[in-house]
Amino acid sequence: MEPTVYRQKWHKLRESKVDPGALQQLARQIAFSFVDRNFQRGLYEPAYIDLLCEMATFHSKPELDNIASSALFGLVVEKLCDDFEDLPVELYCRVMCQVIAYCRTMPAGQSLNATLTDFGLLSSDHLYQRAASTHTQQYRHDVAQAPVRIVLLSRVTIGADVAILSVMIQRLTKLFPEADIVVIGNPKLHGLFDANPNVRVRELNYARRGGLFERFGGWHAALEILREEMPSGGEDDLLVIDPDSRISQLGVLPLLHMDNYLFFNTRDHALSRTDRCMAELANNWMDRVFGAPDFCYPTVWVPPAVMDAALVRTDLLRAAGAQHVVTINFGVGQNPRKRVSLEFEKRLLRALAIVPNTVVILDRGFGPDEIGRSMQLVADIRSCGLPSLETQFSGGNFPALGHGVIAVECGIGEMAALIAHSDEYIGYDSACQHIAAATKTPTLTVFAGSNNMNFVRRWSACGDTECKIVHVNTLTDPRHVDIDEIIARIMQERTDRALRAPQQRIHEIRKEQRRSKPARENVTE
Repeated sequence: MEPTVYRQKWHKLRESKVDPGALQQLARQIAFSFVDRNFQRGLYEPAYIDLLCEMATFHSKPELDNIASSALFGLVVEKLCDDFEDLPVELYCRVMCQVIAYCRTMPAGQSLNATLTDFGLLSSDHLYQRAASTHTQQYRHDVAQAPVRIVLLSRVTIGADVAILSVMIQRLTKLFPEADIVVIGNPKLHGLFDANPNVRVRELNYARRGGLFERFGGWHAALEILREEMPSGGEDDLLVIDPDSRISQLGVLPLLHMDNYLFFNTRDHALSRTDRCMAELANNWMDRVFGAPDFCYPTVWVPPAVMDAALVRTDLLRAAGAQHVVTINFGVGQNPRKRVSLEFEKRLLRALAIVPNTVVILDRGFGPDEIGRSMQLVADIRSCGLPSLETQFSGGNFPALGHGVIAVECGIGEMAALIAHSDEYIGYDSACQHIAAATKTPTLTVFAGSNNMNFVRRWSACGDTECKIVHVNTLTDPRHVDIDEIIARIMQERTDRALRAPQQRIHEIRKEQRRSKPARENVTE
């Protein structure tokens, strides 16, 4: 449908009592029409984007503005973020520059406009040219020019921070042992990075589901943190590394006036011709930028007290008769496309828990949706007559169960510690697969929601352990996904791994690994 027709519908809608359902339907139709025109003929129709921006900034109630904002970001912007192709990245920049140009003309965008003007970015074209330069520049940094402080931007998602930032932190610590390293990101990163004495986490909550101005609020917050963290020598003594972060809107928004800014373009089309995962690409980028080849697997730095507490809890399970401990997380990081189905999760959990002397630790997850699904899984296990319990990691009475399922309420650092002391990890493409690989726990990831080979390769787990995937095509014909076939493949991968392992109980091998290199000591000197 043409933009003029949509605008007529919008004018009619806004003049009446707003129906949120009708507003959502209209916003989604506009977003899809923009994508349709571009896919069919390569046309860029700015009128669709302007209309979505108007709908996302018109009402006084945020819950109404957020409807159009969600359509714009969820169906257009984030779709372009996830495609590992050169054209979508260019298109993303055009869309984002147009959105920013619109917002800076609004009363609520005065701060946005003033800050961009201070950076000398006076128009959408200026911003686009800068973004194009940021994405194509070949960055180099002389290691002889040691910064006083290094600031790393979070990728916003925990899994990406483990896969990318933990690699960079290790490499940077070796290159610049005297530098202070600061990570701007999610408060949850404390649970994964706090045991590294070289790293400080400055908290920033990015509004992934907020309105237009809320999303740019993360950039304003990052600029304020940079001002507070500025060394006495100014930007000359500061190095900022942006790993394609949503905080900077993938490098579209500036962070420094000078050149001490390095951008890791994870969506470079040249990378699509490789079969490397994101952790390997991060290592390759560090090699090129600093001219000092090295390789570091992703890692996490969980506080020692948490690691010790997790060991006590898994030892209780083993003392009760558990010969194999499997940790599972069915979270999908606010992306339901990555999920197969609740029925798949039930059957997989049954298949694992039915094996004698096996204990499955099920992460209860975060938020009402994940917790609700976990409760249904536990109820299903009970209906099958299998032992099941619910507990809290921080509780004083962690159960001594030798067989069955334990649903555990815990934070991300506590989950990481439980995974580290488990014999294997199974889950969807989300944060915990990267955490599992980083703790050297054998990892099996179920990839659903994408048939893009480059995407699957990029986000496969990487660690000094066995990392396998099972891809599920939920896009072509989701109603006819063969759950039994998926579970059979998962079980076969597990069987194959057991046959490849020495004739020694897996948990004994894991315990020896912990003694030789405990995760809490895995801090780069």
